[in-house]
Amino acid sequence: MALEPPPRLVTALGETTRDGDDWLEKLPEAAEQAVALRGLTVERVHVPGGRSSLVVLVRLADGTPAALKLVPPRSRPESERAALAHWNGLGAVRLLDPTASDGALLLERLHRDVSVRSLPEAKALLEAAGTLRRLWVEPPAGHRFETVAERTGRQAEAMRAAADGEVGPLVDAALAARQELLAGDAEVRLLHGTFRQSKVLQGDRVPWLAVGPDPVVGECAFDLARLVRDRVEDLIASPSGASITRRRVKKLAESLDVDQERLRGWTLFRAVESGVRARRVGRPQDAELLLEFAGWL
Repeated sequence: MALEPPPRLVTALGETTRDGDDWLEKLPEAAEQAVALRGLTVERVHVPGGRSSLVVLVRLADGTPAALKLVPPRSRPESERAALAHWNGLGAVRLLDPTASDGALLLERLHRDVSVRSLPEAKALLEAAGTLRRLWVEPPAGHRFETVAERTGRQAEAMRAAADGEVGPLVDAALAARQELLAGDAEVRLLHGTFRQSKVLQGDRVPWLAVGPDPVVGECAFDLARLVRDRVEDLIASPSGASITRRRVKKLAESLDVDQERLRGWTLFRAVESGVRARRVGRPQDAELLLEFAGWL
């Protein structure tokens, strides 16, 4: 079976691929090698799939269903492996090959077409928040995960470079918020890093499990901030979107014991960063939604 990348993945990586990055070109061969190395039987490539990885539905030698995930090196698959190994199935998908070193991840099979986003909004936020809470554990000793300060430092540089008169005030506000947040004392926890409703899938072992972390170490408010803007298109379309957003910040902060102002600050930074990046890669509609949302904060 030809393990070709789905069109969605090709399009998404085309927005961000660096010159000379030939990962997509070599992907079918790499997938075949990962399958052979683990003695797997291929069922099919998951379509439409995600925007940052190839997922192949497979079976182990004993017939157990699983999923094989291949991620570009620049997306730090070994960091994802280390986080999943540390969580060991608590709140997150279970890693089935913790000692592998070829850049592919063999994972327990989840219901990849069913995320908490399919639930009514209030229920979805509740289930997502409960899943996220279980992930916030102390990082392993001697870890090599990126810190929130390091990641947002790179993002801040890109934001400054891309800022113009139209978005300049929002960028300035986001950068000021980051500076203030990093100046204060905060807890150090292992975070998912890119958590949102679509990253929580239905499982058989437990009802909901997180997938696709881009792990980072820092304070919990940073992780929760991405969840605040979930379904941003619905928020923007609502005449009371701004007030709903403020209530959501308050409710999520209280339910997960996170400081409300720190959550608001990281929500602002992450929304502006995503909006500026969307402008840079040619997604003006996404950029407009995100930057309007950020203006409410």
